[in-house]
Amino acid sequence: MSDPNDLAAFLATGWQHLRRGVADSTSPARYPTFATVSPGGTPEARTVAMRRADPGAALVEVHTDIITPKVAALRAHPVAALHTWLPRAKLQIRLTARVEILTGDDVAEAWHDVPEASRVSYGTEPLPGLPIDHVYAYEKPSVQDRFAVLRCHLTHIDLVHLDMRHRRAAYTRDDNWQGMWLAP
Repeated sequence: MSDPNDLAAFLATGWQHLRRGVADSTSPARYPTFATVSPGGTPEARTVAMRRADPGAALVEVHTDIITPKVAALRAHPVAALHTWLPRAKLQIRLTARVEILTGDDVAEAWHDVPEASRVSYGTEPLPGLPIDHVYAYEKPSVQDRFAVLRCHLTHIDLVHLDMRHRRAAYTRDDNWQGMWLAP
């Protein structure tokens, strides 16, 4: 068993779960809650699919339709929070990030990696969030021009392990991810 006092090992465990979320669609880390601030200043949260987790670059990525409200929110306030709860590991992961919206030629390679069956998530008509006449009054064409990658450059990571003795640590880009223990 690893030393529970080892901040670097605790952070590595968090990243291990995030990377598993990318690779394993059954992992709870695959579907974090993604929170933004709307252009009007209200909080908005939704579930997204984790598509990349890179500890070396301190970033995670999710894909979206460029027309969604989350993109409008990010254009107004280019920051987001992601939250994941891993029940088996008893671990909460909270990430704060500055978000870069990539489209067009910058996402062409990523588009080719999106499975055909998933491409219908980019192009919903009418636009996501608009009223419709009945439950299935929409189409889901695959529209590459509507595909975007949200590259989340992490600024803060908060890990909480809930067990007989809780552990909590915070890590920031500003301290080069050295971390510090916090009271849970």
